[in-house]
Amino acid sequence: MTSEITLFVNPTAGRGRGARAARPAASALRAAGFSVRTVLGADAGDALTRARAAVAEGTGALIAVGGDGMANLALQAVVGTGTPLGLVAVGTGNDFARALGMPLREPAAAGRMIADALKCGRVRDVDLGRVGDRWFGTVLASGFDSRVNDRGNRMRLPAGRFKYDLAMVAELAAFRPFPYRITLDGGDVREVEATLVAVGNGSSYGGGMRICPGADLTDGLLDVTVVGDCGRATLLRVFPTVYRGTHVGHPKITVFRAASVELAAEGITGYADGEPVGPLPLTARCVRAAVRVVGP
Repeated sequence: MTSEITLFVNPTAGRGRGARAARPAASALRAAGFSVRTVLGADAGDALTRARAAVAEGTGALIAVGGDGMANLALQAVVGTGTPLGLVAVGTGNDFARALGMPLREPAAAGRMIADALKCGRVRDVDLGRVGDRWFGTVLASGFDSRVNDRGNRMRLPAGRFKYDLAMVAELAAFRPFPYRITLDGGDVREVEATLVAVGNGSSYGGGMRICPGADLTDGLLDVTVVGDCGRATLLRVFPTVYRGTHVGHPKITVFRAASVELAAEGITGYADGEPVGPLPLTARCVRAAVRVVGP
């Protein structure tokens, strides 16, 4: 493996933590003997083009510095290439890094861990989800949670996570379940009234909400958590338990596992790794060992 590696940096992640985090991560990598180049972009499309060019030129690893959005963008650049992906997680959610056991908001520690792993050949292949031509590492969200994302993305103020808290309050005021049609592995169509349906390659989203607590990055399957038709009061009672992953024991919640999942519902946008992937219907597939990652 070449000793030159590439830092793929989102300078705006975590209110500027991305730019600040690149420096100690790069220092740790250089101290371990690696040559480090940095890739930035004018926008997401330009950044992805530059990252793909670095991979095509034979970089030894692509190290994404930022949050889940940056990790998702990096996945699009390395999937299927054999180039290892490392994560310096300094964003708001950091759920893919959490699933991989990487340090969170500790860029120097992450840089040292990545350097040690690359030197020792400590890389592994993990599964990814795929929707059309988009890959995701954590969760495809749809329903109440994606409507919160929709509303939050339209809000200019306040900044940060607080606007999504306000968006959730607003969505609760207009809350209603959605009629879904769910098809697992091409089988029979399940017609259900659901608050949300989350399809997990990884276990968590939203900064540690373990919506699919049993999801395994290496089993070749997606976990499908269906939160059924429940009222506001039930939703508010169940919501805090998502951080522990104990919500799946509630009678209104059902979990399935499948290699492919088709979701259909009116007026709902799917979000994968927190990024919009388009309106339902969507089909998500698990692709075994789709990407090589660097980690503990």
